[in-house]
Amino acid sequence: MNSASAVDPDTINAYLETHYLVGGDMPTTLRVCMPNASLAALHEAAGVESSAFITACNPFSRHCDDESNARRQEALAHQLTQLRVEYVDGIGQHPSTVWGEPSFLALGLALETAKELGRRYEQNAIVWCGRDAVPQLVLLR
Repeated sequence: MNSASAVDPDTINAYLETHYLVGGDMPTTLRVCMPNASLAALHEAAGVESSAFITACNPFSRHCDDESNARRQEALAHQLTQLRVEYVDGIGQHPSTVWGEPSFLALGLALETAKELGRRYEQNAIVWCGRDAVPQLVLLR
């Protein structure tokens, strides 16, 4: 994680506390810096070595209406499909709230590509998972 960031420290802390819920056939909950055996199994089943939990919603943590967020997520899904990246629906949800942010776990997405997508969709951060299946918060600003 980058220590010099334009992202507010409280926002960073919220990202670190968030539960990143992965749906699909092998549902799991990702937590930053916590090894996840289910994620490792998902990587193995998909034949990939990495993944990224990413969203297009609420650019730079500014709340958008549901319709705008849905359009942004649809554009991100289209982009992932063009990249030939398999993805699973997910939700980023802080434990203090019932509200969640629609997201995707993009399987096989390289770190630099994930960062590029996060920046394109005006995100403060992504959660990237490498071979070790330990989710890492990657700040983009």
